[in-house]
Amino acid sequence: MVHDEHIVGPAMSATFAAKRLPTELTEQMLRAGLVAFAAIHLGLASMMAFAPHAFYTAIGPFGSYNGHYIRDVASFYGAIAIAMALALRRPSWRVPVLALVTLQYALHSVNHLIDIGKAHPAWTGYATFAALAGATLLLAWLTSLAAAQPDPLSPP
Repeated sequence: MVHDEHIVGPAMSATFAAKRLPTELTEQMLRAGLVAFAAIHLGLASMMAFAPHAFYTAIGPFGSYNGHYIRDVASFYGAIAIAMALALRRPSWRVPVLALVTLQYALHSVNHLIDIGKAHPAWTGYATFAALAGATLLLAWLTSLAAAQPDPLSPP
C-alpha cells in the first residue's frame, strides 16, 4: 500500500511548514552561530596552547595537570575554529561541520557528567557540564537550521 501523506499527517506538516523561518533570517542565525562558536573555539585553543596552566586552573581543574595534553586538545579546538570559519563561505560544509561538533560536544558533556563531582572547586564541575550541555543543544539547533536550508550543491 502506498501512502501519499507525510508520516505526521497533512495538518501537522502544514503547521511545521508555517513555522519555517525565512531563508535570510536562517542564514543570519547560522552565520552568527558559526562566527560565535569559531571565536569561542579559537579563544579556547589559544588559552590552551599559550597558557595551559591558566586554562587548567580556570576551566579544566580535573585530575592532575598535564600541559602537553591540554595543548593536544588545543589543536582539536583550533581545527574546529578553522572548520567553522571556512563553513561561513562554504555552505556545503555547514551540516557536516556542525554535526561533527555537536557530536563532539555531546560526548564531551557525557564525560563531564561522569566526572561532575571531581572538579576542584566542585561547583566548576557542575558549571562546566551545564555549559557543555547547553552548547550541545545550541549546536544541534544550528545543525537542524543548516540541514533545513536548500542544498547549495544541487541545481536550482
